[in-house]
Amino acid sequence: MTKYINTMRDLEMATYGGGSNGNLLKAAGVVGSINSGFVGSSGDALTLNGTAASNLTALYNMVYGQKVWAMINQEINPLAILPKRPYTSSGWRVMTARPQGGSGAAFSVNTTTGNAQGNASPDGDLIGGVGENEALDSTQLEAMAPEYATLYMNPKIVAHMFDYSELASEMAKIDDGIGDLRKLIREDMGKHHAESQSKMLVMPLEVYDSLGADTSSGRIRENYTSLMKIVSSFTELSDTVGIHNVSALGGTTNYATTDDDAKILYGATRSAASYLDAEVNFGGSYATAGRQFTLSTINSTIQSLRLNGGTPKVILTGYDTIQALSDLLQSQERFMDSKEVMPTHNGVKGVKGAEVGFRVATYYDIPLIPAKDMPTTGGYTGTKLSDMLLLDTDHLWFATMKPTQYFEDGISHGNPFGVGVLGNRGLYRTMGETGCTFFKGQGKITNLF
Repeated sequence: MTKYINTMRDLEMATYGGGSNGNLLKAAGVVGSINSGFVGSSGDALTLNGTAASNLTALYNMVYGQKVWAMINQEINPLAILPKRPYTSSGWRVMTARPQGGSGAAFSVNTTTGNAQGNASPDGDLIGGVGENEALDSTQLEAMAPEYATLYMNPKIVAHMFDYSELASEMAKIDDGIGDLRKLIREDMGKHHAESQSKMLVMPLEVYDSLGADTSSGRIRENYTSLMKIVSSFTELSDTVGIHNVSALGGTTNYATTDDDAKILYGATRSAASYLDAEVNFGGSYATAGRQFTLSTINSTIQSLRLNGGTPKVILTGYDTIQALSDLLQSQERFMDSKEVMPTHNGVKGVKGAEVGFRVATYYDIPLIPAKDMPTTGGYTGTKLSDMLLLDTDHLWFATMKPTQYFEDGISHGNPFGVGVLGNRGLYRTMGETGCTFFKGQGKITNLF
């Protein structure tokens, strides 16, 4: 019987073989090798007092807690906020211009005569009004059609591998060991796998310059497409002289005039007044010393997005920017509201009490989600604020071709020949890519201090 994959549940059922506990985020992660052995440490001799101190060292054993505590922040907010959809096609078609009236947010008309129907700025009296029994193909009624373009995205493969020896696994179960070494490493590597994917989604533009050029070492294109690249514009890329790392491109040029990964998006190339342009507010120029963050900065961006037809669903930024916004509101005796965000699954919200939600601050009822890896952009030499992404997630998603899966083989599974060592090897793998079908509805605010 033919099976169809229409929802994330269908995809997870096909991948994991059933069950209702499939979770793309909880299954993520991977790390590196642990072939450290069990040699004794040198240079850390125990200091004891007394005449028989040298004979007492063998009686003393330092006991370590079995629990391993993570000392680093591994939050995955950028990955978590994107809706997850099955990867159902390698591309999509987009309308880039109206049949007449241009491709801007506003319908453009000409106030004088001279521009016929179908023009990017037709005469104001030639936009559809016709006389009784109007002849076809007349001045008032001509055939016209919208303009379309095709975009495509290749699914990306993200994988992390680790291994551990048979001896390490057995020794961890005795003495003052940590117990199940496999379980510990698998859990921590899962967090790392998820954090790495989240980092890809906020990769700064300058990394595309220094690592993404068409050279043998440029492999940035094998990562998920960054939101910083998706939410960009030709104007922003043209203004990058002196602020981004352009040494790989000659040092005096910019992204928009160079055949570089930063300006090529979903197989199309950004150009002036392109449909690929997002709403980017970076001030007068990146060459300036930045600008002070004000409420009007974010208000004007939200207004522009709504005029473009977008509806921001979430604001992704750093903790520092959220604090600066809170200070601005408090100084004017206004306070940020809080809102409970319920995780969504294929566009369906969870039921309160049955699925965990989290409370976040909001601005104009738009949730503010902090991200520790959010980059800063601008020419200011002092402390800069993190950039802000205003995202319409109705048109921005993560297309999942293969949900995160964990693979393991080795001597504990009766197959040391599979990994080629007297040990075990684990692997996490995820396949997918970020997608966007409405760029003008996405916004970015940069160059702040």
